[in-house]
Parts: sequence; structure tokens; C-alpha cells
Amino acid sequence: MTAPLPDTSAAGAVVADVPPKAIEGRSPWRIAWTRLKRDRLALAGGVVVVLLILVAVFAPLIVDLLGHPPNEYHEERIDALLGTPKGAWGGMDGDFLFGVEPVNGRDVFSRVVYGARVSLLVAFLAAVVAVAIGTVLGIVAGYFGGWVDTLISRVMDALLAFPQLLFIIALVSVVPNELWGLSGSGVRMAVLVAVIGFFGWPYVGRIVRGQTLSLREREYVEAARSLGAGRTYILFRELLPNLVAPITVYATLMIPTNVLTEAALSFLGAGVKSPTSSWGQMLSKAVNTYESDPMFMVFPGLAIFVTVLAFNLFGDGVRDALDPRGSR
Repeated sequence: MTAPLPDTSAAGAVVADVPPKAIEGRSPWRIAWTRLKRDRLALAGGVVVVLLILVAVFAPLIVDLLGHPPNEYHEERIDALLGTPKGAWGGMDGDFLFGVEPVNGRDVFSRVVYGARVSLLVAFLAAVVAVAIGTVLGIVAGYFGGWVDTLISRVMDALLAFPQLLFIIALVSVVPNELWGLSGSGVRMAVLVAVIGFFGWPYVGRIVRGQTLSLREREYVEAARSLGAGRTYILFRELLPNLVAPITVYATLMIPTNVLTEAALSFLGAGVKSPTSSWGQMLSKAVNTYESDPMFMVFPGLAIFVTVLAFNLFGDGVRDALDPRGSR
């Protein structure tokens, strides 16, 4: 005899009363953030980048709490005979965390903190200039093609072959002390931003041009064109949003290069003027006192190394998050 089937009507009613779980879509940026969170080195680099930005922004407050005015002389801490800091490790103690400069006795900690302002400001602004020019010209060259593409591409080739450092050194030597309403180190920083950004845009332009050559044949571009959309609309409303990812990646990798360029120019005397603090300028002065006070070279050099390493780690992580297949 067959056993009776159990009554499942109540259980079925309970199941029927449970609302189905909604399927939540994820944007490409959210997916990229999920990938980026798995990369601990990239996150560590991002944390260091944020800390460096905070140090640059709040430099006066940090110096007031932990240091001394960056241009204040402390001759009492300098050996009058040798011109070197008194004590071990370049005069480091609880009052002067990184010691003092030889000869004049200025606080090394304060000058390293203020040097972050100069290096990061020049690097960020130069990257903005390069990305803005490179994006516009690259997307125009890739979309229109023909003689427009040929002209812009040849200009990019010429700028990539131009000796950037020599041009900046020659330009700084003839720039007046007052220009564009600025004076002194402000003029030097403006020139550095303009020249580094101007010579940096071809790198962005080449990447944007190559991506645009591929994107202009996609279906959504053809659909916008068939609906009567103008060229400006297609360039900046259809193509540009799809170029944000590669532009973002290259911008994060361009900033550490600009930091090194600014440090090299300041080291060669083509950067900001004294008494404005700069990491490259400090290294240039430390060369003459390396044997008597090696610690004076360590801290600005370490600041450049940590900054460039942090930006490179973070930039590599952003690249892997936004384009996981292209980074393999």
C-alpha cells in the first residue's frame, strides 16, 4: 500500500511569501574598487600617497608642532671651525628630528616637509596640463584621422625627440624674476609646470589616440552618428567617458615621473630659488657636505624614494584593477 504524500502546502506558502532577492548590478568603477582592495601593495601605496598629500597641505601646522621655521638659522648648533652640525647623526635630537643643515643650521625636518609642497604641486599641475592637452589632441587625432591625425602625430614625434631638460635649463636662465604676476620661486614653479606639462602631453596623446582608433568603430558610436549626433557630442559624450580608465592609469604613473623631473631640475639649479625648500635642491647642497655630514643627504633622498615608490605601486594597482586582462 502506498504511503500518503506529506502536506507541503504550508511550506509552499511560506516559500511563496519570501520576496525574491533583487539582483544588484555593479558599475565598472565598483568592480575596479573590489579588485583594488585585494592588492595590498597598491593599498599601502595609496595610503602613503594620501599621507604625503596631507603633509604637503598641512605643512605649516606640522612644522609648528614638530619643527622650526624652515628658513630660521641656528648657528649655535654648528661647529664654528668645521661648519658641521654638533653632535652625532647630523645633530639629530628631540628638538631637531632630522638634524640641521651644515653651515647655516636650518631645520632639515621642516625643509623636507615644505619640500613636499613644491614637488607634489609641480608634479600634480604638470600632470593636469599634460593630461588635458594630450586627451583633447589625442581624441581629435584618433577620431578624424587623415591629415589631422598626421599633423598631430608628427608634432608628438617632434616633442618626444626634443631634449626637455636642456630646454628647461636654457629657458630658466632667461626668464625674468617677475612674470604672470608671480615673482621669485613662483616664476620658476610656473615655468616648470608649463614646460613639463607641455613636453609630457605626447605620451598621453599617443595612448588616447590609439584607444580612440578602436572605439570610433564601435556600435554605440555608429548609433549616435546615425541619430544625427554632431562630432563634438560624439567626441566628448560618447568617446571620452570610455577613455577615463586609461587616462586615469597613465596620470597616476605620470606623477612620480614629474616628481623625479622636478628634483633633477632643482638639483641642477634650474628649479625653485633658495630659500624656498625643494628636495632636489637639498640633495644638491648635500653633495658638498656628504663626507662631513652624510645624514643631510639621506632624508631628502628618502623622501623622493618613498614618494616615487608609493605612486608607482598605487599606479600599478589602479592599472590592474581597471584593465585586468591588459595587465597580464
